[in-house]
Amino acid sequence: MLYTVILAGGRGERFWPLSRLDRPKQLLALNGERTMLAETIERVLPLVPLDRTYVVTGAHLEDAVREALPGLKKKNLLAEPCGRNTCMAIGLAAAEIGREDPEGTMLVLSADHRIEPADRLRDILAFGADLAKSEQALITIGITPTRAETGYGYIEIGDVLRTQGGLSALSVVGFKEKPEPRQAQVYYYGRKHLWNAGIFVWSVASIWSALEEHCPAHFAALQQCRQAPGDPSVRKSGYDEVPDISIDFAVLEKARNVVTIKADLVWDDVGNWLALDRLRERDRDGNVRVGQVIAVDTSESVIYNEADGLIATLGVSDLVIVRSGSVTFVAHKSRVNQIRNLVQQVSSEYSDLT
Repeated sequence: MLYTVILAGGRGERFWPLSRLDRPKQLLALNGERTMLAETIERVLPLVPLDRTYVVTGAHLEDAVREALPGLKKKNLLAEPCGRNTCMAIGLAAAEIGREDPEGTMLVLSADHRIEPADRLRDILAFGADLAKSEQALITIGITPTRAETGYGYIEIGDVLRTQGGLSALSVVGFKEKPEPRQAQVYYYGRKHLWNAGIFVWSVASIWSALEEHCPAHFAALQQCRQAPGDPSVRKSGYDEVPDISIDFAVLEKARNVVTIKADLVWDDVGNWLALDRLRERDRDGNVRVGQVIAVDTSESVIYNEADGLIATLGVSDLVIVRSGSVTFVAHKSRVNQIRNLVQQVSSEYSDLT
């Protein structure tokens, strides 16, 4: 059977001050009226029911996620005692699903991405599930770049292995880190690289075997978790023993059975405040305005007001202005990628504001 695994950990610091430790990005409604976590689950629901959907999140977010997803079974919410990146999160889900259904297939998605159209995503996931089952392959979804993006990892593609319904599965030559601007242009114009969307499809048996082969320390810790399901002390002990590493570094860059599906989707990882330029409608001056905002002689700015009261601007451009609770954040768009440095300083002096 098919199972959905939603990765919903992380702090979402790049959306501070709207995002806080107890309300990270995936629990915000950045793309509309619903939280990004709820949107992610709804995209896949026609393919996989909620009772076969697992959400992996931090223990400190357990109550908030339960409140956001009241229909999710208690056993389907997997709380991590601390963050250890995607390798451990995905491994924990594989351990839990594998106990109940060793022949199951996992569809792994992040809780904080924009993906459209949903029906095409389901077609791609179904194709991936067929391929994962027949070939015992580790499937990663790649997106055709629409710009020379420096903020994403890339997949270098090789030969076409199979086609179905206008979709192509291709061999993977290698994975590339986030490139410098000039290299990003080479990737964009060369058409031999896809954005690494962080969406995966594989059988429980395949990923379990890959974990055992390529990251034995993680595998040993996950074996302990599998043998003592739901035991927080065993889970904490296992997490304390392993390093922080992504599934890409730990497994996919080493495995020989990795395949990518070239996806014709509108995809965005909604990485920081600049993503709202792509997600939200702009006014005639190129501004994104949310909440009570008056912008006079203002252009190309993101102005987000979640608090009571008004944000009024005059004669400015290329700014990000966010008001949430008692905090107002103002930055030039060119500096938004450095917000984590600011959040660290705020945390050291005003810990209750992060």
